[in-house]
Formats: sequence, structure tokens, C-alpha cells
Amino acid sequence: MLVSCIMRTPVTTVTPTTSVRAAAALMAALRVGVLPVCRRDRPVGIITDRDIAIRWVPNAIADTDIAPFMTPHVVTCRPDHSIEQAAHLMSSKQIRRLVVVDEAGDIAGIVTLGDIANDASELLAGQTLGEIVEARCGY
Repeated sequence: MLVSCIMRTPVTTVTPTTSVRAAAALMAALRVGVLPVCRRDRPVGIITDRDIAIRWVPNAIADTDIAPFMTPHVVTCRPDHSIEQAAHLMSSKQIRRLVVVDEAGDIAGIVTLGDIANDASELLAGQTLGEIVEARCGY
């Protein structure tokens, strides 16, 4: 099975100059925990609910752009990658979400560990999550 079969589209994105509050409100409205950060449809970062809670909230004195709080160096995959390739990438990079880009590098979708569990293989998702947790905890 290919990533293109389970990735979510269309993807709501933000820019590096989107305010943290606006990004958080958008996440709440869409009931998602991640927003790709793009410039002209090219991913330049990713902002998660955890980024906001851990990096911004403790130091918040005013609303600001998300650029200082986003995770740069977006890990991506292609729509024609297999679900197994995506799961391996998640495991090796210790992440639960992948931005999917087309041949030109433009955003095409997003695939999460939950998508793999719900739409492809609970077993593969469970193994991947176990490897992520194991690597983070040093077991």
C-alpha cells in the first residue's frame, strides 16, 4: 500500500509569520495537533501542539510569529512511498507525522502514525510506535 492511499488532503498550512495564537486556534478548530509551515507551498518547518506548549507557553509575554518555535528541517516522504517506508522513516527519525511532498517539493498531504493504524496496519503502527518510544527512552 502506498502513502498516497492514506495521506490526508488537502492540508491546511501556515506561514512562518502566522502568529502562535492563530496557529493554536486553527489547530483547535480543525482538531489537529500539527500544521506544516510553508512558503509558497514548500514546507520549511512544522509546528505542533507540543511545540506551542513546551517552547512558547512557558515564555509567552505576547503573541509572536511561529517561526522561532516551529521545528525546522521537515522530514518528508513522497506519495509513491510504501506505508512500510513511511513507518521506517518515522521510526528512524522518532516522529509520528510525515509531510508528504510531490516531485517538485510542494506539499501534497500529511500522513500520521494514526493514519497507518486506522487505514493500513495496526500491527505496523504499533511496532513503529514501540520503536519510537524505545529510542526516546533509551531502552
